[in-house]
Amino acid sequence: MSNERLDILEERIAWLQRHVVEQDKVMLGQARELERLRAELTRVIERLPDDSGLPPAGQQERPPHY
Repeated sequence: MSNERLDILEERIAWLQRHVVEQDKVMLGQARELERLRAELTRVIERLPDDSGLPPAGQQERPPHY
């Protein structure tokens, strides 16, 4: 294998390694954001009143015109 070809392959491998590191950082950030959003959603759900005065889904009465 020529030195030029070897140099090209080494450059490509180095680029791929950098790209993988960058993707790992992005994925870690997304995982943290997802966890934060899940926690926030849980807090919002906990603040909702337990009894909204509506029957459970699927048990609502049909309007009289049905």
